[in-house]
Amino acid sequence: MNHRIIDDLDADLSIDDVAALRENLNEQRLFRQEQLHQLSAAATARADAFLDRQAASQIEVRVKLAASARMVLDDVEAALERMDQGRYGACHLCRGTIARERLMIVPQARYCARCQQVKEAAR
Repeated sequence: MNHRIIDDLDADLSIDDVAALRENLNEQRLFRQEQLHQLSAAATARADAFLDRQAASQIEVRVKLAASARMVLDDVEAALERMDQGRYGACHLCRGTIARERLMIVPQARYCARCQQVKEAAR
């Protein structure tokens, strides 16, 4: 286990916290990969079907679900990479520490709560 995650960032994450967060991220990755596989299989099965309004709307929903799943999967894989590189828990904007409570709720978080609010307000 990379102790820099805890020491360099002066975070309140214990080694057990990091292990639990890594397990959570790995479970999320497997879930999203399976979700994408199922969405892809469903789209292939319907490819030859007659496209009425209901089928078209179902395809649109699947496309949006797949895009969302890909985005979450990318975030999860990026968080696991940050763990491996010893950069997990540092905010991408202010470089401050992301609170333990935030990481326990959103383990793939890239920003501290303050920077996340600023980022969302800028939209």
